[in-house]
Amino acid sequence: MAVWMVVLLFLAIVFIIYSTVRWKLHPFLALIFAAFLYGLLSGMKLGDIVKSITDGFGATVSSIGIVITAGTIIGFFLERSGGAFTMAESVLKLTGKRNVPLAMSIIGYIVSIPVFCDSGFVILTPLNKALTKRANLSLATTGIALSLGLYATHTMVPPTPGPVAAAGALGADLGLTILMGLIVSVPAIIVGWLFSIKLASKIYIDPEPELTEEEIHKKMKEAPSAASAFLPIVLPIILIVLKSISDFPTKPFGQSLFRDFVGFLGHPVTALMIGVLVAFLLPRKLDSEIFSMTGWVGQAVQQAGFIILITAAGGSFGRVLQNSGIANVIGQYLSTANLGMWLPFIIAAAIKTAQGSSTVAIITTSSLLAPLMDSLGFTSAMAKALVVVAIGAGSMVVSHANDSYFWVVSQLSKMDVKTGYRLQTFGTLIEGITAAVVVWVLSLLLI
Repeated sequence: MAVWMVVLLFLAIVFIIYSTVRWKLHPFLALIFAAFLYGLLSGMKLGDIVKSITDGFGATVSSIGIVITAGTIIGFFLERSGGAFTMAESVLKLTGKRNVPLAMSIIGYIVSIPVFCDSGFVILTPLNKALTKRANLSLATTGIALSLGLYATHTMVPPTPGPVAAAGALGADLGLTILMGLIVSVPAIIVGWLFSIKLASKIYIDPEPELTEEEIHKKMKEAPSAASAFLPIVLPIILIVLKSISDFPTKPFGQSLFRDFVGFLGHPVTALMIGVLVAFLLPRKLDSEIFSMTGWVGQAVQQAGFIILITAAGGSFGRVLQNSGIANVIGQYLSTANLGMWLPFIIAAAIKTAQGSSTVAIITTSSLLAPLMDSLGFTSAMAKALVVVAIGAGSMVVSHANDSYFWVVSQLSKMDVKTGYRLQTFGTLIEGITAAVVVWVLSLLLI
């Protein structure tokens, strides 16, 4: 029976990948069908199968639904108000007008914390092309620098939906996950930036900017200030991190009312909703349409709903696995393998490479690992946070033709498929492995 459950798990993963890639089945249905099939074929009681699916779904939505929705709304307001442009301009002042690749890496790193990486790339491409032309550089250099900067935080730093979902599924402290994600993603984007200036720069692509200097200047005039644009991202992160500090065993804030207040403000739901209120101040002209079902808020909620449904379906699949008893079976096998933090990375990388979506890879991997955390020895708060980041690192490996982001980057950067594989695919491989090595080293030091 033990061998059959392991084989069945492998078949369930194959089903999820094959159905989403070959049959183009929506990941939500693929995960729910996989949960039913696994429950039936593993011998679970029929009532327990349905209860596991509904309990897992509900628990997941309650833990991350509002957080994902709020983060997506913040991202939309940054995008539509022009805040992302002023953020980029402020970073350029720090790096220098000629150091466009480094500026694009940094602004991508910041923007992708609340904004999906493909949306961020689309938003910033007109600015990137204009700045690249001004600096007389190849679009291959700056395009890949921007792409890899966006990818690092998109996969490893909450409140991006994937890492938020993984933290919820694995019971990881969100503040600690943010801290670890920020620490690990810094070496990753440095390697990505070096890759862009050392290797991508050897291929020349004319930027041919869509926006003139005058048009960019006009957009900047209509956009919010850089400080205002950064605030909806930075403030929630500070509040969440403060809550994590207040929860340390040493109780640095004591047992006072102040600690309770910090805990309230730093709860991810409260912190992100405060970020939403701050984001409402970004547009120069507020009108009721922005907040309507068809406005910025409505569009953001629709996009968030897609992610929440997939994440909740992953929660259903994970709960079925948990209640089937496979945790003990796999734990016995893997506990002797000594893969440590490489295990979540390898699983996520395999799923990412096979089916293309980083978010689906993160959600699926976290669902698979959730019932195994205790048996694998990932029980401490630090271990859980690092597992989330390791999964994020794996979900970068690799971006190729089955990944929509591959086509966004290659087409907007005017790369043919061969060049896309040489730069985007190889770049994400190097960046992901770098992040995995950093996670592994941190796990040796901190766990």
